Amino acid sequence: MSAVAARAREAVRLLESKGSQRVCEEQRTRYGITAEKAFGVPMNVIQALAKRLGRDHALAQALWESGWYEARLLAAYVADPSAVSARQMDQWARGWDNWGVVDTHCFVLFDRSPLAWKKVEQWSRRKEEYIRRGAFALLACLALHDRTAPEARFLATIPLLERAATDDRNFVRKAVAWALRAMGGPRRPAVRRAVIALAGRLVASGDPTAQALGRGALKDLKVAGRRSPRAAP
Repeated sequence: MSAVAARAREAVRLLESKGSQRVCEEQRTRYGITAEKAFGVPMNVIQALAKRLGRDHALAQALWESGWYEARLLAAYVADPSAVSARQMDQWARGWDNWGVVDTHCFVLFDRSPLAWKKVEQWSRRKEEYIRRGAFALLACLALHDRTAPEARFLATIPLLERAATDDRNFVRKAVAWALRAMGGPRRPAVRRAVIALAGRLVASGDPTAQALGRGALKDLKVAGRRSPRAAP
């Protein structure tokens, strides 16, 4: 057994020792997280283990290949964003089977990769529910974390959001709503105006899913506007 495989096996063993059926049941019934292979380990335990392990990209891949839900979450924390390849992103995306692993991979790893913007566009055109969710979860994470991207990059995603607004699948719809909220903040005034205009078009559309998304976005952005009345410079 290689050193990497041994470390991955030990990490999985530790995760198993921290698991509980109660947490598994709570994840399923309270949060709608369904995973075929899960120990029931709280996120704070996974994060603490990640700090102990440190960055190790080979270990991250071995953890992902184990197939365990918690090991795949842990993989996002120990992977090196600069070493993530397009092939690896697609490989992991094909293995997504619940929203928790999608959002964790996007929030703590993929949005820090220089390939992130390309994957938003590519995954938005996929039919699989969790991969398409990944496109818009990733876009929301970029809106929250990428402080250097020009507004034009976000503006270019407006057609992607508009096209996905009629997708009534729960996990896609919620990711689109998240992206609209994240992009519509006051830090990017031109993007905020474009999102508000998009929300208006969605409300005026004849599609119930798009209308609900538009109304929700306008409500959220109105609240955000009251909390932060001044536009970002």
